[in-house]
Order: sequence, then structure tokens, then C-alpha cells
Amino acid sequence: ISTAGTEASGTSNMKFVLNGGLIIGTWDGANIEIAEHTGKENHFIFGALTEQVDGLKHQMMFNRPALDGRLKDALNQIQAGKYDPADKFHPIVEKLTVGDDSYLIAIDFAAYLDAQDKVDAVWKDEAAWYKRSIEVVSGMGFFSSDRTIHEYAKEIWNLEPLPFLPAYITYRKPQWSDSAD
Repeated sequence: ISTAGTEASGTSNMKFVLNGGLIIGTWDGANIEIAEHTGKENHFIFGALTEQVDGLKHQMMFNRPALDGRLKDALNQIQAGKYDPADKFHPIVEKLTVGDDSYLIAIDFAAYLDAQDKVDAVWKDEAAWYKRSIEVVSGMGFFSSDRTIHEYAKEIWNLEPLPFLPAYITYRKPQWSDSAD
């Protein structure tokens, strides 16, 4: 899970989806490409869009966003020392309340929890979860290494494939020094 436009999680998400995992994440980068091939409806998308991030960060320089009540409760519990000494997590609380929330946690928090509620609902419906899982795996063929290597060779490395010529391949029976046949 990352703020749109900030971190590369594509390779990890591709591995998860290849194994039947469903993405809970922002609508950016590889998540878009994966969803285009596996069905957006099979994933749980939340949060600010890449094109909104800079504007939101600019707004936060002048006006802090109102904290979602659930985030406010969590921060109050942290400050009260419920999970560990309060000073241990002071930098996190500080960033989310008065500092530079560069990952837009306060802004994306409510949308993340709503998406997580949807994950929980689908997880409880085994047939729906299995259906989505099978659908995403079946849509991942686009990301095969064969296609990817061919595309890189052609578009990035400017290489042409060599023809496969079976006539050049010969099979020779191994010669054993102490053959017992």
C-alpha cells in the first residue's frame, strides 16, 4: 500500500496477483495495468489519485485536513501509551497531526478503512473470493516473461530475435568412458 505516485509496489503486487491475491491499493502505476488485465472490480482501490497528490500536499501546507474520527482515536491511544511508551511513536503522531504528512495518510485513511471493509465482506463470501482470485490469475497472462522479454528486447534494447532453427540442433548420445552397453 503506497500513496499514489510515490512508491513502486508493482512487482510485488504482480507476484501476489499471479498467486491469486487481490490488491488493496491506490489507483496508480502497476495497479492500473494489473486491473486493466484482471478487472478493476476484482480489486479494492482507495485513496487520492496521482494527479491529485501535489495539489493535496500544497493545500496541507496551509490547512491541515480534519482527521477521521477512527484515526484520531488511534492516535489518542498511541499518545496515551496504550501500545508502547508514547514517546516511541511521537514522530508518527507528530507527522500526522502537525507535521509533513507526505504520504497523505490522514487524507487516505478513511478510504483505506472503507476498502478494508469491502475486503472483509468479500473474504467472508468464499465463492466470491475464489471467483475473484481465479479471475485475476487468469488475467495475468499478459505479464508473462515471454512477452516482457520480447518487448524489452525490441523497445528498450533494440534487439531482434534470432530465428529458431532446429536443423542446427543435433542430439549426440553421451560417450561414457566405461560404457557397459
